[in-house]
Amino acid sequence: MSGGPRPSVSLVIAAYAMQRELPRTLRSLSTAYQRDPPAARWELIVIDNGSPEPLAEPKGWADPAVTLRLVRLEGEASLAAALNHGLGLAQGELVGVWIDGARMASPGLLGACARAAALHPRPVIATRNYHLGHGLQHSEGMRGYDQQAEDALLASIGWPDGAERLVEISTPEQADPGGALIETNALFMTRALWGELGGFDTRFAGPGGGAVNADMFLRACAAPGTQLIRILGEGTFHQFHGGVTTGAGQERAAWLLKMGSKQYFRLRGRPLRAVRDLGWLYDSRRGLVHPPAMQEAADDRAG
Repeated sequence: MSGGPRPSVSLVIAAYAMQRELPRTLRSLSTAYQRDPPAARWELIVIDNGSPEPLAEPKGWADPAVTLRLVRLEGEASLAAALNHGLGLAQGELVGVWIDGARMASPGLLGACARAAALHPRPVIATRNYHLGHGLQHSEGMRGYDQQAEDALLASIGWPDGAERLVEISTPEQADPGGALIETNALFMTRALWGELGGFDTRFAGPGGGAVNADMFLRACAAPGTQLIRILGEGTFHQFHGGVTTGAGQERAAWLLKMGSKQYFRLRGRPLRAVRDLGWLYDSRRGLVHPPAMQEAADDRAG
């Protein structure tokens, strides 16, 4: 890392063969894109997990407030090992992990997560997952949705200037933001809590890391004294890139979910079940926690 002040927020991003998608993801995490940013400085740590064609820093990248580190792992390591390598490099006190580098952030995501994290000493921050397009991509891909169609959708809202309208051209992976939750694709915790949990379990393997992301989220929520905080009004938006799940079609996606569930049972000795605890719902636009009783608890913690 170059000299200068220590970043307060680190973002670890796993990427593989995302020459088209990664530049958009990184742009969505720049100071020019993010409103009400969390701090004066943050860092982006991109782990290129053995892409056939090495990923490169986006052309024209120049953001003095953001340190961009592109780390290439030769050969294709397990996704868990790649993410743990990035966690080991993170300097910020708050660390967010993007298990999929094809997911762009909404313009208020970083600020919302940082403010929510300040409400509790052991927060587990979950952000909402969306797919670009008018349906989930493993279904839409079977009906002709592709990268060209996606480019046209983004152009229709004038992205990146029209980034506030991303939700208009996207589909949430989960209709009810307060429903049972099995994973989040942008998970934020303190650096200390990531270390306490030992990062991602490298025994999880297979396409897309198997159930490694769900396992990490479930372990974090179950850890003593942690508080699940769900972010409302912000999220990540998955770009179509023929990935393991979203680009695989419905049957393949169902098979991968089944295999991940079997792997989880084998390693944990119990079925893979979603978190049903509502947690705290943080309204990013109003800076409030719902229900009101939870706001009082958050105020007490912050005070």
